[in-house]
Amino acid sequence: MMKIDLRVDRASLRRWHLELAERLANRGGCEVGFRFEEGAGASLATETLFQIETLMFGLSRGGGSQRLKPQRDDAATTQRDAYLVIDLAHTPARTTERVWRVECDGTGLEAGLLAALVAGRSPTVRVLGPTGPIAVARPGSDAPGLVKAAFEDMLARVATLIEAAMDGAAASTPPPIPGEPAQAFDPAALAPRRWIARAARTVKQGAMRAAYTTLCHAPHWRIGWRRGVSGLGADGRLGAGWSDLPDDGQRFYADPFPVVWRGRTFLFVEDFAHSLGKGVISVVEFGPQGPLGAPQPVLERPGHLSYPNVFERDGEMWMIPESGSAGTIDLYRALDFPHSWAPEATLVADVVASDATLIEKGGRWWMFASVRDGGGAYSDALWLWSAPDFRGPWAPHRANPVLIDIATARPAGRMFERDGALYRPVQDCRAGYGAALALARVDRLDEGGFAQSVEAILRPCANWPGRRLHTFNAAGGFEFIDGSALAPRWAALRRPLEFVRGRETRLAPA
Repeated sequence: MMKIDLRVDRASLRRWHLELAERLANRGGCEVGFRFEEGAGASLATETLFQIETLMFGLSRGGGSQRLKPQRDDAATTQRDAYLVIDLAHTPARTTERVWRVECDGTGLEAGLLAALVAGRSPTVRVLGPTGPIAVARPGSDAPGLVKAAFEDMLARVATLIEAAMDGAAASTPPPIPGEPAQAFDPAALAPRRWIARAARTVKQGAMRAAYTTLCHAPHWRIGWRRGVSGLGADGRLGAGWSDLPDDGQRFYADPFPVVWRGRTFLFVEDFAHSLGKGVISVVEFGPQGPLGAPQPVLERPGHLSYPNVFERDGEMWMIPESGSAGTIDLYRALDFPHSWAPEATLVADVVASDATLIEKGGRWWMFASVRDGGGAYSDALWLWSAPDFRGPWAPHRANPVLIDIATARPAGRMFERDGALYRPVQDCRAGYGAALALARVDRLDEGGFAQSVEAILRPCANWPGRRLHTFNAAGGFEFIDGSALAPRWAALRRPLEFVRGRETRLAPA
C-alpha cells in the first residue's frame, strides 16, 4: 500500500483538497492522508470576490474553492512516514522527505493561480521533484472572466496533472506562444486594491452580461467562406475576402467541415436552433459561387451534436460528430450521402471528449480530442488514441493526457500537410472558448510521445470582426472559418444594434 500525504495550509483547506485525496485513493493501492501547515490562509478580499461572483452569476457554493475547517485532532493530520508527500502549501523543503512540490509561476499553487487570474493571464503549473520538473501544464477555464469559476476549473486540471505524474505519463511541456514573453508571479496582483478593482469589474460585467443575454441570443456563431486556397496563416495573417453563410437569426451555424464527393463540394455544419437548445448536423452544397441554398438537417440525436468530422475512406463517406453529452466518440456511415447516416460503431466509450480529429500516419490511425477529466475546462487536456483502422479498436496513448494547455490542446479542424510538415489547427482558449485560432506543427507523434510547436496565432480582425475565431477547414477550392455574431432576439432591435457589430466585446459575455 503506497502512503501519500498532501501537505496543505490548514487555514486554506478547500473542498478541492478532499476531492484530490479521494481521487488519488480511488486509484487503488494508495492510502492518502493530510499534513497541515500553519499558514495565513486566503485573504478576505479573495473570499469576498468569490461570494460576489457566486451571487451575481449563480455559481455553486459547494465547488472546489469552498473553504473547510479541519479539526486539530483529525486523524488525517497525524504525522507519519509516507512514500510520497505532495506539497500544496509551498513550504520550505525538508531534505529527509520524498516530496513533490506543486507550484504555479514559481510560487505557491493557490497564490500563483489567483495572481494570474486577477492579472488576466494564463498561469503555468509545475509538479517538481527532487531533480526538477516532472510535469508541466498551462491549465485553463471555460469562464476566464470569473475568478472563482476559473480557479476551480484550474484546480481540477491540476489534479489531472498530478495523476499523470503519478502514472509516469506526465503531459509534455506546453509549447511557447510566438511573440509572448514568459509570465512570472507578480505579488502586487494580490494587493487588496487589485481585488477591489476586480470586484468592480465583476459587477460591471454582470450587468453587461444580463443586458446582452436579454437583448441577444448567446452565444451566436457564424461561418465565413472564401474561394481559393491561400495557405491560411502561412504568413501569420488571416487574410481578407470572407463572406458569411447566412442564417435567420434564430439559429446559428458553426464548425464548418467541407468535403468533396464525386466532384461536388458539400459543407457540413453544426446547426444550433436557439429554441431547441442543442445542435444537429446539417449540410449545404457549394457551387462555384458559393452556397446553393440553406443548410438542411441530416443527423439528429437526443443530445447535442457538433464538429461534424466528415471524411472518405474505402469508397464510402464517414462522420465522427462531437457527442460529448452522450459520453462517447461515435462513428457514422453514410447510407445515402449526404442526407442519410447510420451509427456504425462506438470508438471510445465513457469519455467526455470534444472535437475528435483523425489522421493516418505511418500506417496507423491517430485520433485527437480534448477530454474533460474529472471536471474543469473542456478545452485544455489533449488525449490521443491509436488504431490499425479508423473503425478501431482504439487504444489510449500511454502518456494521456499528452498535453495540458488551454492555448493549444483542443482541435480546431482537420490536420493537414504543408511543406512536408503535419499541422494541427488548434483553439487558443486563453481569452475564452474559441477566442483565437493557432496553427501548430506536429514535431512528434508516435507511441512514445507527442510534441508540437506553435507557428501562428490568428485572431479576429478587421477582415473577420467579432470576438471569436474558432475553426478552419478547406476543400473543393474553398476555405472556411467561424466566429461570433450578434443575433438580437427581436427584429426591431437589429438596426439599433448594428453599430456594435464587430465590437461585441462591449456587451458579450466573457
